[in-house]
Amino acid sequence: MPVYLYQILKKDGTEGEVFECEHPMSEKLTQHPETGEEVRRVYSIPNLASKYTPGRTQSLLSDENVADKGFTKYERDKMTGKYHKIVGDGPKVIDRPPSGS
Repeated sequence: MPVYLYQILKKDGTEGEVFECEHPMSEKLTQHPETGEEVRRVYSIPNLASKYTPGRTQSLLSDENVADKGFTKYERDKMTGKYHKIVGDGPKVIDRPPSGS
């Protein structure tokens, strides 16, 4: 279930304590669950996971990291169609066999 932020609205119109409450999306909270005071929902910036950001992906796929993990990285030469080894173990060049073989 999602967690929402709410703020207590005091009788004099001032804002009170902010608290979190977990409930279904279909439920609308208008009173504090323990004290019964009037509340309003507080909207905030979402917490986005940074696990798959472009920077993190670039770091994971860096030549150093690929080699440290025991993989081999090749890049394709657009002119010849051959793959040249950048890091790791394996042949220096991978080429397709001629067609018809």
